[in-house]
Amino acid sequence: MVKVKAIILLSFILLTVQLKAQSLLKDIEDSVAVKEKITGAFKSTRVINAHSIEMLHKRNLDVRIMHRFGFISSGVKQLYGLDNAAMRISFDYGLTDNTTIGFGRSTFRKELDLFVKTRIVQQSTGVGAMPVSLVVAAGDLVWTEESFNMVKPNFSDRSSYYVQLILGRKFSSIFSLQLSPILVHSSTAVNTGDDKTIFAMGGGARFKVSKRMALTLDYHHPFGVLNQINTDPLSVGLDIETGGHVFQLQFSNATGMNERAYITQTTGNFFKGDIRFGFNLSRIFNIGKHKK
Repeated sequence: MVKVKAIILLSFILLTVQLKAQSLLKDIEDSVAVKEKITGAFKSTRVINAHSIEMLHKRNLDVRIMHRFGFISSGVKQLYGLDNAAMRISFDYGLTDNTTIGFGRSTFRKELDLFVKTRIVQQSTGVGAMPVSLVVAAGDLVWTEESFNMVKPNFSDRSSYYVQLILGRKFSSIFSLQLSPILVHSSTAVNTGDDKTIFAMGGGARFKVSKRMALTLDYHHPFGVLNQINTDPLSVGLDIETGGHVFQLQFSNATGMNERAYITQTTGNFFKGDIRFGFNLSRIFNIGKHKK
C-alpha cells in the first residue's frame, strides 16, 4: 500500500513538473517576437526619379508614366512651362518578390533603358532582425536621337550603363530614409571634357502627412568633371495613393527621368527658380495565376 501511494505521489510530482516546464517554455516562446518583414518604406518603387528600396511583388506589372514640363520661370508666354514637356513611359515586372526587371522609353534624347533590381536584405523585426534593407540596381541605356556629327555614332557610342546600391530604413510609419550611391558610365560624354564615368551620392526621404499622402525628396550630388552648366538634380514631391494608383506630383530641376539623364544632364538651378512641375502616374496590374 505504501509503495502504491509513493508511486502515485511520484507520478503527481512528475506530471506537475512537466506541466510547469511546458508552461515555462511557452512563456519563453511567446516572449520571442516572430520575425516580420518591414514593407511600405516608400509607396512606390521609385522615390521620384531614383529607385527606392521597395520592390514589386511577384507577377505584378507596374505601368508608369512620368512627365516633366518646362521651367516655371519661363513665364506666361510658355504657360509657365506647360508648353514644353518631356516624358518617360516604362513597364516594370516582378519576377519574384525580390527581383524586378524593367524597360523604359524617354522622349529626352529618345532614350531606351533596361534595368534589373534585386533585394539582397530586407528590413525586419523579431528573430534575426535586420535594421535596414539593401537593394542593388543595374541598367543599360541607349540614346536614339539623330546625330548631326560628321562621323555617325554606332550603337556602342550611344550606350551607357549604371550600377546603384540602395540602403534604406523605415524608421516609423511616418518617416523613411535611404542612401543611394550610383556609378554611371557613358561611352560618349555629352559635352567635350566631361568625365565618361561619374559617381554620385544620392538620398531619398518620405514623410507621411496623412493616411494617403506623403511628402518625398530625391537628391543626388555628382562627383567628377561635368560641364559648368550642370547642377545637382533635386526633386520634391507629394505622393497620393488612390486605390491601385500612386499619383506623384513634384517640382524638380531635372528634365531627364532615367539615371544617365538626371545624373549627367541636369542644368537648372533649383534654388534660382529653375523648377519644372511634373507628375508620375503608376498603375499596378496582377499578371498570371496566383496561388490561393
